[in-house]
Order: sequence, then structure tokens, then C-alpha cells
Amino acid sequence: MSTIETLAQKLAIDTLKVQDACGEERLFVEVGQVLGAASQSLEEAFLTEMRVRLAERKAREFLNKKVAALQAQLETRAET
Repeated sequence: MSTIETLAQKLAIDTLKVQDACGEERLFVEVGQVLGAASQSLEEAFLTEMRVRLAERKAREFLNKKVAALQAQLETRAET
């Protein structure tokens, strides 16, 4: 992994922690703007990390809801 990828990954993880703690869903956009003023390469890598991680969260949430719904259906069938 390159230095840029490593830094972007670490920054994305930290940004998500702060974003979750403070409830600012778009904090990563502000961080990206700060990065863009100093390094477009790092900004692009960071934003990619953020998009991938946020997409994974949404997909996992969807999947968890599906599993919960299926479990509820199975429980309902078992009760009858």
C-alpha cells in the first residue's frame, strides 16, 4: 500500500469516528476540502476511502434489515 493510500485510510477511519460522534454526516466533505488545498492526490484517495466505507455501511445496514425480517418471518411461522 502506498503512503497516500495508507494516510487516506487512517484519515478516513478517524474522520468516520469523529463524524459519528458529532453527528455531522458531511464532515468528510470539509476534511476533503482542507486536503484539496494541500494535496489533490491525498484528497482523491481520502474521498475514495470515505465513499467505499460509507457505501459498505449502507449495504451492511440493508443486509442486516433483510436478515432481521427473515428471522421475524421464521419466528412467526414457528409460532403457528
